[in-house]
Amino acid sequence: MGQKLHNNLSPGWQLGGCTMPGVTVKNVNQQEFVRALAAFLKKSGKLKVPEWVDTVKLAKHRELSPYDENWFYIQDASTAWHLYLQGDAGVGSMTKIYEVCQRHGVMPSHFSRGSKSVARRVLQALDGLKMVEKDQDGGFKLTPHGQRDLDGISGQVAAANKKC
Repeated sequence: MGQKLHNNLSPGWQLGGCTMPGVTVKNVNQQEFVRALAAFLKKSGKLKVPEWVDTVKLAKHRELSPYDENWFYIQDASTAWHLYLQGDAGVGSMTKIYEVCQRHGVMPSHFSRGSKSVARRVLQALDGLKMVEKDQDGGFKLTPHGQRDLDGISGQVAAANKKC
């Protein structure tokens, strides 16, 4: 309990006096981590959400905008998770991550990339939070501040799963 917490991190990751030292993003379930990080980003209120989030399609192969009204927070959390694992990535590689096989009925399927505009806005929003920074080789990479926040949230997820 004498451990100093980062300013943006809530003391909730020390649940019931149970801390999870040495837990990183790689040690927890991806889906649970992305949900927890999205909730953290929404609760903090610091993430700049564009006005068009309720009308945009996430790719050319989509017909409608996402049903979940919190999709931008989930996309930010997923992008941060990918940057944690990959190291550095740019807009083009984020569109490859979110590509989907576009089906044409009886015709052959084709791969369709995700939206560059959405990927760019997600990276800009994370850059505004100082979780990522521009890399000298191009693209974005996770900052030490962002890595510390992600590791803290993964400790929170691991502690919730362990239920000390």
